[in-house]
Amino acid sequence: MGDFLFLETNAIVIIFVMLFLVGIIVGSFLNVLIFRIPLKEDIAVERSHCMHCGHVLSWYELIPLLSWIIQGGKCRSCKAKISAQYPIVEALNALLWMAIVYIWGLRWETILFCICSSILIVLAVIDERTKEIPIGLNIAIGILGLARVIFVLTGLASKSGPWYEYVIGAFVVSGLFLLIVVITKGRGMGGGDVKLMAAAGLLLGWKHIILAMIIGCVLGSVIHIIRMSIDKKKEHVLAFGPYLAAGIYLTILFGEPIINWYLGFFARPY
Repeated sequence: MGDFLFLETNAIVIIFVMLFLVGIIVGSFLNVLIFRIPLKEDIAVERSHCMHCGHVLSWYELIPLLSWIIQGGKCRSCKAKISAQYPIVEALNALLWMAIVYIWGLRWETILFCICSSILIVLAVIDERTKEIPIGLNIAIGILGLARVIFVLTGLASKSGPWYEYVIGAFVVSGLFLLIVVITKGRGMGGGDVKLMAAAGLLLGWKHIILAMIIGCVLGSVIHIIRMSIDKKKEHVLAFGPYLAAGIYLTILFGEPIINWYLGFFARPY
């Protein structure tokens, strides 16, 4: 938040209002990706339409958050219910962006992390539904990782370690996950999880990707057990992607203080 201490209150409010508005607009596009990528539909040319009756949506039916609320969560044409996922994803994307900007301030890394958080939303929802992580999403995160390495090498990164920490990060957790895949012959973990941690490791660095893995494993264990106890009929197959995505995002926000707190236990007292 230090970057905002030198700004007037009005300027800070304007920044975050604009951030929220852009965030929900991008969130609307994320919904398109979530529904169309698994179906292999065109995400750029085909116009938005009702998933039930095929009604092509007008511009006033595509206003993020407002259209869903005004229409009562129903299609104007066939009156079928529109999934609450639409406003949830739109609002969530905006809130995740705002949290990143609040923590990281106005830095080059902030742009990479905001884009990454949007990709993680799409990845998490698709994996939860299909038990697969589209390779294109992992590639996109990997490109963000390459960009951060470039930022480090060119001095644009303001909070970073040496470049090789990120290269190591691409292998340290993904290598472990790959070993699990080989040992269990694919039954213990999917290849998408391996690629996700390789891409995210390049973006975060080795210390932070290990923390992201730990957070993801804890969340996955606790939440999945709770879900299984609530719904006895629920399948035992765990979609690990959403929990890893949550671990990656939480590490983006709080990784540095958590790691410093942990390493503080090993510091020698003076």
